[in-house]
Amino acid sequence: MSCTTQLLRHSRKLRSAQNLLELESVSLARYFSKDANTFVCRHEMSSLRPNGLLGKRDNLFRFTPARTFKVSVSSAGNITHFIQPAGLGFNNARVASVRHFSSSDLPPHQEIGMPSLSPTMTEGNIAKWFKKEGDKLSPGEVLCEVETDKATVEMECMEEGYLAKILQGDGAKEIKVGEIIAIMVEDEADIPKFKDYQVSSSPSGPAEAKAPAPSEPAPPKEESQPLKAPEPKPVKAEEASQKGDRIFASPLARKLAEDNKVPLSSLKGTGLDGRIVKADVEDYLSSATKGAAVEDVTPSSTPDYADLSVSQIRKITAARLLQSKQTIPHYYLTVDSRVDNLMKLRGELNALQEASGGKRISVNDLVIKAAALALRKVPQCNSSWMNDFIRQYHNVNINVAVQTEHGLFVPVVKDADKKGLSAIAEEVKVLAQKAKENSLKPQDYEGGTFTVSNLGGPFGIKQFCAIVNPPQCAILAVGSAEKRVIPGKGPEQFEFGSFMSVTLSCDHRVIDGAIGAEWLKAFKGYIENPQSMLL
Repeated sequence: MSCTTQLLRHSRKLRSAQNLLELESVSLARYFSKDANTFVCRHEMSSLRPNGLLGKRDNLFRFTPARTFKVSVSSAGNITHFIQPAGLGFNNARVASVRHFSSSDLPPHQEIGMPSLSPTMTEGNIAKWFKKEGDKLSPGEVLCEVETDKATVEMECMEEGYLAKILQGDGAKEIKVGEIIAIMVEDEADIPKFKDYQVSSSPSGPAEAKAPAPSEPAPPKEESQPLKAPEPKPVKAEEASQKGDRIFASPLARKLAEDNKVPLSSLKGTGLDGRIVKADVEDYLSSATKGAAVEDVTPSSTPDYADLSVSQIRKITAARLLQSKQTIPHYYLTVDSRVDNLMKLRGELNALQEASGGKRISVNDLVIKAAALALRKVPQCNSSWMNDFIRQYHNVNINVAVQTEHGLFVPVVKDADKKGLSAIAEEVKVLAQKAKENSLKPQDYEGGTFTVSNLGGPFGIKQFCAIVNPPQCAILAVGSAEKRVIPGKGPEQFEFGSFMSVTLSCDHRVIDGAIGAEWLKAFKGYIENPQSMLL
């Protein structure tokens, strides 16, 4: 029997049994438990020897001074859960896991949790498992594909063992970060013992949830009846007037009742001494008309529609854009740039590219390069709002919006200001293809400092305003180029020119109007004199 088991089975005697723990320079071990099945030790100024206290992988753990840890035990005295304090953990940064070293029913095993694969990820979906229950796992092998808020990412195994149980199968959706998705064991013989494994409701042991007291069944709601007009009750003549058996009515009321064939005996007078007046007849006619209209109404046919499922990427994108529009003070600056020289230079460069076997350069590639150089010239626009300060980036990383059937992706071209047009064209095409195949990696879309969204070339949109992509402070919306008639050099002389409209959406907390205008001036200078981008 190990000293740990003895300690846990006699936890009530912890204060007097300090000699059971082999500690180096133990100064104090305090007992904080209020029940017999759980105790908390506060270990001060000590280090725990790897002597088998928690199994053969104890060398993964070290307690630092003034650390608190919690252990739950079963009625038989075996460890069921070990809860580590902040600062203690496994040598596994990619897979969230909790290792269980001893249990009355189960052998040592590891619970694999949903990892956080991007800074903004709070939940994810299981796209596909590459391993099945019973398979052997080796470090570096792909366990499954996880659909994050950005893309579908492969999750790798970091330790050797066997996949004993899959708790979240293919297609499982909205799994919170840290939620258990699978169980891993070290010995193949332990796999059958996890056939009916279920995750406990609490990390410190099975939670004993009290069943809610049965409440009295609510009385059944009465079925709503269709709206009908109130049926006026016939009023006897003697009730209509207090002066004999005669029905008293005004001449106008009598005439209106005769024309509409309304018996006066059906009306209740509201005039003096129960006299029937014109308003009583009109109310009766109005009520009868409404009643007939209600009875004649037939239920309209249900419109045809289809409910489309929302992907995790679209969910997160929607949440981030809503947050951006609600919390970032947007303002917009628009400028038209003449692109005749740009188109001429593009034609010359593409001729050279075709001769050398390189990728053709698009207008969007030239826009990315011009935006990157303008950011280097006006670095205030290459920043982020951090609440207490403004962070200005030294690298110019341009996110490029790409629309696919899976949603909107924004892969990043890093250090775009330092790359040539040929390199940018090649990288953009590769990233766009990855986005369409839903195979982007986190490094393909993280780290952007500015975004370019082009709806002009692909869709012919003349001008639009984009939403800032947080935590960035600006986004450039690019429209299509169109030919315009402009004045010539002499009187009554005209010429044609192509102009492209761009709109800069700015976060006013970071970029003042004058700074945004200065950036657009620099951008326009590079577009209208594209040779300057090659210097």
